[in-house]
Amino acid sequence: MRLHTTTALSLSALTALALVGCSTGSTFADDPVPSASTSTQREGVHAPAPALLSSAALSKRLLDASDLGEGYTRKPQQSKPQDDVVVSGCPALEKLGGDAAVGGSLAFPRRAKVSFTYAGGSSSEVAEELYSDTEAKLSRGVGRIFDAMTSCPTYQVLVGSTPVTVTTRTMAAAPLGDERWSQQLTFTIGGRSSVVKQTAVRTGTVVVVVSGSPGLTDAHLAKAVDKALRAG
Repeated sequence: MRLHTTTALSLSALTALALVGCSTGSTFADDPVPSASTSTQREGVHAPAPALLSSAALSKRLLDASDLGEGYTRKPQQSKPQDDVVVSGCPALEKLGGDAAVGGSLAFPRRAKVSFTYAGGSSSEVAEELYSDTEAKLSRGVGRIFDAMTSCPTYQVLVGSTPVTVTTRTMAAAPLGDERWSQQLTFTIGGRSSVVKQTAVRTGTVVVVVSGSPGLTDAHLAKAVDKALRAG
């Protein structure tokens, strides 16, 4: 199954983030969303559900460097397409079909994203994506990709000519929002490994996704959810 990193909701978003930690010259892919095994919980705290938000409105609710604290630098948006990504060893993804796996109905048109490095370290990254759609579409769209990845604790991807082994582990998610999913992914490239934690929280018509170094993801998740749901 061939995925394109320029398409929303593709696995390559996380692969690209891991490649930053293992090599140079890569940036976070455009319009990423959660991929791989997840933990879903529905019994948490319910914040007021906002109406559908435009991409422009979402962009105003992204974290900025002042929210994160000293030592964070915003990364520029990627301006050129990256290599195709070929996934193997995950039958559940194959069953989704190429269109669904690279976005398809999951490519929510209302979205915004940002990514940062911490203290100039390429291995210390944190990225945030925001999406807005109906509750049913968000839950169904994000959930079906997460459910597929749950059955694939280890699989392989080929990014251009670079082979990557991905190992996933379900993690507990903080009690935020109406639904949440969390996982830790280990990307092994040429004998070197990079760990990424990714947590997604849906509250009403907004999904917040925070990805990056495990400590940074945990440190900034609640702040990202709070700002995303705050009016203004």
